[in-house]
Amino acid sequence: MADLCGSKTTSMARQGGFGIHRTMARSVKRRIPHRENSNPIGVFDSGVGGLTVAKKIFQLLPHEKVIYFGDTGRYPYGPRSQQIVRRFSSQNVNFLLGQRVKFIVVACNTASAVALPHLQRHYDLPMAGVIEPGARAAVRATRNGRIGVIGTAGTISSGAYPKAIHHEAPGVEVLSVPCPLFVALAEEGYINRKATRLIATEYLSFLVKKKVDTLVLGCTHYPLLKGIISQIMGKRVKLIDSAEATAREVKNLLRAHGLLGDSGARASRKFYVSDVPDRFIQVGERFLKSRISNVSRIDIDRY
Repeated sequence: MADLCGSKTTSMARQGGFGIHRTMARSVKRRIPHRENSNPIGVFDSGVGGLTVAKKIFQLLPHEKVIYFGDTGRYPYGPRSQQIVRRFSSQNVNFLLGQRVKFIVVACNTASAVALPHLQRHYDLPMAGVIEPGARAAVRATRNGRIGVIGTAGTISSGAYPKAIHHEAPGVEVLSVPCPLFVALAEEGYINRKATRLIATEYLSFLVKKKVDTLVLGCTHYPLLKGIISQIMGKRVKLIDSAEATAREVKNLLRAHGLLGDSGARASRKFYVSDVPDRFIQVGERFLKSRISNVSRIDIDRY
């Protein structure tokens, strides 16, 4: 088990709660020209996984224009230092600003954990990540106060989900397990394979024994494995798809900022990557369950 999963971590809430401290920026935020509600939503991820978030946005906001950037040339972000992830994320934002986006979705758990507060301090533009929406949905769903979180090793070691959950509900117990092999299984289309079931059983047995009643899918790849995960965890365990929760939050924030697109507008979807698009198209079509035809490669280092 240790060879597959690495160490398991259990986070108990302090009675005083965990506030998410954000240092006030000393520098002035970068001023963004006024955006119209007809401008696109920008979504970025370290690669293809963020397409699960984009798909939910397409479904919930069918009249919105969306520009997606996958940093496939520098994937993955998980093993990188905080400084590097913040630099990459800033470059991604700069590229999307050049596309005159009105809102930015950080559809990467690692970037949401270590770069989103930095971005919010330096850019005067509404943004959303994937961690806090998922944490809030988990708190609303739990009945026994025992929440499980699965994600990549980087996301689990960051402690971002326990902090966000405890910020909402200090008395909740959070049990976290890294499941790094799920990413490769999802990308390779190993959705209903025997090997996938064996690996998932190894990963999830700890959470089954601990009787969590809510499980956060803390990686944008994991919704593709919902079926097997649900079978192993049992029908009584509520699975929290951060992609769904994030899409709802994006809609609410767009409404709050007066940026919702016209319901009669014509939607469009554009995709950009930082490496050759072939692999992105192949895997991305599996994620979206639809054709991807307009993918362009950019030199992200220019930004």
